[in-house]
This record gives sequence, structure tokens and C-alpha cells, in this order.
Amino acid sequence: MARSQPNSKLRILFLCTGNSCRSQMAEGWARHLKGDVIEAHSAGVQPHGLNPWAVRVMAEAGVDISGHRSKHLDEVLHIPFDYVITVCDDAAENCPVFPGTTTRLHVGFPDPPRLARGLTDDEAILRIYRQVRDAIRRFVETLPESLPPRQA
Repeated sequence: MARSQPNSKLRILFLCTGNSCRSQMAEGWARHLKGDVIEAHSAGVQPHGLNPWAVRVMAEAGVDISGHRSKHLDEVLHIPFDYVITVCDDAAENCPVFPGTTTRLHVGFPDPPRLARGLTDDEAILRIYRQVRDAIRRFVETLPESLPPRQA
């Protein structure tokens, strides 16, 4: 796995549709667990604000993402990413081409707001968000070793 510069962190963008939940969790986990080797960012193709349930379940796990904000992909296009990881199917389908040697991959996770739609019981909603949070953590724990070789 090559890095953008010798002795530098791997630059990874976690991309989702709204940059409100899954990509925010992934960025939070990457900063928390892998901050020594990964420079994590997140963005969305149609950002619509930070999801309070995501903030809540991440805080339960000891990761504070309350200071994050939902960003449009355009805000981070100037960063030379090593990897762009789409975490939802819609973002994977609408992800633009990145210049240079950025390697794109898709690792989809269920959409907690969609799964929780119509639920009124806080504990049931939290269970859904926790399951996705924990799945994202398990994925981030495998980084960067599980990433495919970078494009030349």
C-alpha cells in the first residue's frame, strides 16, 4: 500500500449521499482508531446535516463527532485523496471521477434513518444505529491493511 508522500498519513475520504450518518461515523472511527496512519475526511453528494442519532451512538462508544458538519463533496475535491470509500449505494453510483491516483472502492452499510423510519421507540431506533455504528467500526479496524493496492 503506497502513500501519497513518504512518512505521511493515508488520505481517505468516506463518501455518502447526505454526509449525515454513515460517512460521519466512518470518519469518526478512522480518526479515533487509526489517526496515527489515516487522515480521515467525509463528505456527501447531497449533504443534509449531521444526524443527531449518529452523534448520540458514537458518543456512547466514546467518539465525539458533535463538532463535525455535513460537507458537500465540492468542499474537499482539492485534497489529493489516496482512497475514496463510498459507504452507501447511491454515493457509489453518483461518485465523480477523482483526478490522479485516487483509488475508489465501495463498502456499503445499511442506512439507519431508512431502517428506523416509522419507529417511535427510542431504544429500537438506537439498536439500529448501534448495529450500523459497530459494523462501520469493524470495517475501519481493518484499515489500512484491507485496502486494495493503489492505482499507479
